[in-house]
Amino acid sequence: MPPSPRIAYLDCYSGISGDMLLGALLDAGLALEDLEAGLRTLPLRGYTLRCERQVRGGVSGTRVHVAVEEAGQPHRHLADIEAILEGSGLPVPVRERARAVFRRLARAEARVHNAPVEEVHFHEVGAVDAIVDVVGAVLGLHLLDVVEVYCSPLPLGGGFVQTAHGQLPIPAPATLALLAEVGAPTTPNPPAQAELVTPTGAALVAELAQFGRPPMRLEALGYGFGQRDLPWPNALRLWLGRAVAEEGWAPPDADAAVLLECNLDDLPGQNVAFALEEALREGALDAWLTPIQMKKGRPGVLISVLARPEEAPRLARRLLEETSTLGLREVWVHRWKAGREQITVETPWGAVRVKCKRLEGEVWDAWPEYEDCAALARAAGVPLARVQRVARQAALERLQGRGEVRG
Repeated sequence: MPPSPRIAYLDCYSGISGDMLLGALLDAGLALEDLEAGLRTLPLRGYTLRCERQVRGGVSGTRVHVAVEEAGQPHRHLADIEAILEGSGLPVPVRERARAVFRRLARAEARVHNAPVEEVHFHEVGAVDAIVDVVGAVLGLHLLDVVEVYCSPLPLGGGFVQTAHGQLPIPAPATLALLAEVGAPTTPNPPAQAELVTPTGAALVAELAQFGRPPMRLEALGYGFGQRDLPWPNALRLWLGRAVAEEGWAPPDADAAVLLECNLDDLPGQNVAFALEEALREGALDAWLTPIQMKKGRPGVLISVLARPEEAPRLARRLLEETSTLGLREVWVHRWKAGREQITVETPWGAVRVKCKRLEGEVWDAWPEYEDCAALARAAGVPLARVQRVARQAALERLQGRGEVRG
């Protein structure tokens, strides 16, 4: 049976920043040359990635620093950073997840400054070092095949921090806005007047992680050191391992997917149905409609499309073309997948394809393909349910003879 999915747990007893996460990933086994090869595809120059092994408080770990050669950094907008990502050679899932992190940052800054998202200036988090930290962290998780990230409660620190807007209280307003958006659990301040959770760290956690420590089979640990010296080792501790279900079993396969959604209340029903059919024809994993009630009591419909990450931009474009919506929501989701196979069985009316569901190497159930059964039922003038029943029984009997059916 294939190994269960790889997961990561962020033990943030000293908080989190982008460079701390990057250091922890390298310390846990991420190959520096693979990371640098991916980062070189970004249209960014004038920086050096420096990694140093250190020992703090008797604990060894990795300190990462992005040394920027140019003193002055331009104030980038979200569109500028999205253009940098789009112009890279990074894998599509990495580009999309990094873009989602910066979009989340932009929304938080827009709320804090009461400005449109498009007009938000990224100051510190738009500099080269912050871009490398965020993209490097997302790329590192991808290179280590991490499909789920979990996070501990966050200590927020205290005092003040110097920003482009002057001195601001810790936690920074954008950091608090990011954490409030996802209901992040926090812990009472430790005895340190310092910024323990940076805006980039908060954005990475808010976009990539869920909270709580999962059951896991531990494979590696990594310590990523922060800049400051604290009374304890200032490190993010990364736990890397395999998912273990509470009852000791995990599904054999998992992957990431993207859920695209929009609300519609002004499109004829046949156009909605056509958009759904087009999404499926264009390669969506699944697509469905849900009746909803919108503002002012208007009836509407929610169209949902589940897509592979690399197919999401194309399917999003198709939805924008075929519907009246002005925008789409994008949510990254995780799929647990049972094993599956397709066999063909013979019935008195003809051949039928049957989809079989497998768990732990055994077949748990079988479902005849509707289109095959419907065509045979119409041609022979027999009830559809009869064709389906005979085809399913034939499939189970064949698999039972091979000793593959559970029970």
